[in-house]
Amino acid sequence: MKAAAGALADGQPVGLPTETVYGLAADALRPEAVAEVFEAKERPFFDPLIVHLPSRDWLDRVTNIPAESRAMVEALITKFWPGPLTLVLPRQLVVPDIVTSGLDTVAVRMSAHPVFRAVVEHYGHPLAAPSANRFGHISPTTASHVRSELHGRIPLIVDGGPTQHGVESTIVKVTVANCACCARDR
Repeated sequence: MKAAAGALADGQPVGLPTETVYGLAADALRPEAVAEVFEAKERPFFDPLIVHLPSRDWLDRVTNIPAESRAMVEALITKFWPGPLTLVLPRQLVVPDIVTSGLDTVAVRMSAHPVFRAVVEHYGHPLAAPSANRFGHISPTTASHVRSELHGRIPLIVDGGPTQHGVESTIVKVTVANCACCARDR
C-alpha cells in the first residue's frame, strides 16, 4: 500500500485490482500523472477516464450534482457503492480536462475491492483508473495479465488476486430527465 501510494505521489501510474478488472491508476487531479496513463495504455485522449473516489465526501468535490438529481444519485450510491457502478455526472472544474476529454461530465465510482480501497484511502485523493491494458485489448483480470500487457511501461502492479467480476462496471448517466421519478416522489 505504501509503495503504491508513493508511486502515485510521484506521478506514476500503478496497476491495481478492482472487483471488476485491474485498473491503471494515477492521481485524477494531476494532469501530468493522468497523461502517463494515456501513454502507457496508448489510449487516445478523446476517451474519458473513470475517477475512483477515496470516500463519499469526494463526490461533491469532483461533481456538481443538480438539486433535481440529488435524490436519484443518493439512492444509487447508497444501494451500489462501494461496488461496480459508475455514475456520469456534471463535473467540478477541479477535475482536469484530460480526465474528462474536455466533456462537462465526469464518470465516478467507488471500488469495493479491499486492495484498491486500501490504496485509494491511504493515498487520499481520487484516482483515474481505466483498465490496465493497452487500448483496444482485453481488460485484465489478474496481475499477470497486466504484467504481460504493460511490462516496462509502469513501475508497479499490486497483485490482489483474480478479479471477482471480470467485466467493467455498469455506467449510468444521471440526468434531470432520468430523475423525473425522483421529483414526483418528493
